[in-house]
Amino acid sequence: MKKQDISDARVNYVYLSIGSNLGNRIHFLEKSKYLLEVHDIKIIKTSSYYETLSWPDPSFPKFINAVLLIKTKLNQFELFKIIKSIEKKLGRKVAPQNHPRNCDIDIIDFSGKIIKSKKDTINLEIPHPRMHNRNFVLMPLFEISKNWSHPKLKKSIVKLLSSLKKNNLRSIKVI
Repeated sequence: MKKQDISDARVNYVYLSIGSNLGNRIHFLEKSKYLLEVHDIKIIKTSSYYETLSWPDPSFPKFINAVLLIKTKLNQFELFKIIKSIEKKLGRKVAPQNHPRNCDIDIIDFSGKIIKSKKDTINLEIPHPRMHNRNFVLMPLFEISKNWSHPKLKKSIVKLLSSLKKNNLRSIKVI
């Protein structure tokens, strides 16, 4: 048996959802992955890219989304700050909620923990409070982690997917 290094105890495995619905969407997703790695965040797995209609306004440009499994020694607040800096670097502007954006990165799951906390101006709720209703999170998450289970709802990814409406499942496509 391999002896665990003390530094290994601080490693967090995190699922991130990344998306874009403006400009060269795939370029923004690839650039966001590159910038995560520049910040010493190791990408373990990446799902395929999935295209969906914008929600809640399907008249906005279509989104391309993916889910990443990353490994990091950062805590949730440090990771959040880096994510926000990457979104800003890629041109994300302050806009009303659910409006088009170059880059959107959300923490879906942080080492299976249930986190609801505030630090400075950061308000974090993990797992992401609406992730279980979103086909563009669940489908790519299922692709890379078929045994994942929602830490708070205690439901498997399969149960969450099967609870989505059929048209929600039909409206997403792998690109």
